[in-house]
Amino acid sequence: MSVDVFADRMVRVRRRFASSVEGKIVEAHAAIPNLSDVVPAAAASLADVYRSMHCIVGIGQTVGFPAIGRAARDVEDILRSAYSSGRGLTSGEISRFENSLAALRKVASCELQSGHTVGE
Repeated sequence: MSVDVFADRMVRVRRRFASSVEGKIVEAHAAIPNLSDVVPAAAASLADVYRSMHCIVGIGQTVGFPAIGRAARDVEDILRSAYSSGRGLTSGEISRFENSLAALRKVASCELQSGHTVGE
């Protein structure tokens, strides 16, 4: 594969990632009422949010968005114990989740607007 073909593919992957991050953050925020350990289906909702954050962690750092990847890892870390246990979040975990999600949103906004999506 030539360098130009690889570079073109990487640009497309970066654009796709950049265009999906905000939507995943919005979806995670919208899921907050369904993540409480008092909600019967909280574990399923939490699993969806966990997988979404996990994708941001892995893909973000791989395609050149390290700050987004690190901030998403902070969110993922809060969810991990509940996800592994198949439960919802405690009220304290929800508060930490909201704070880390807000931090992720801010980092994503800064990193995406700083021109990092321009690899073209």
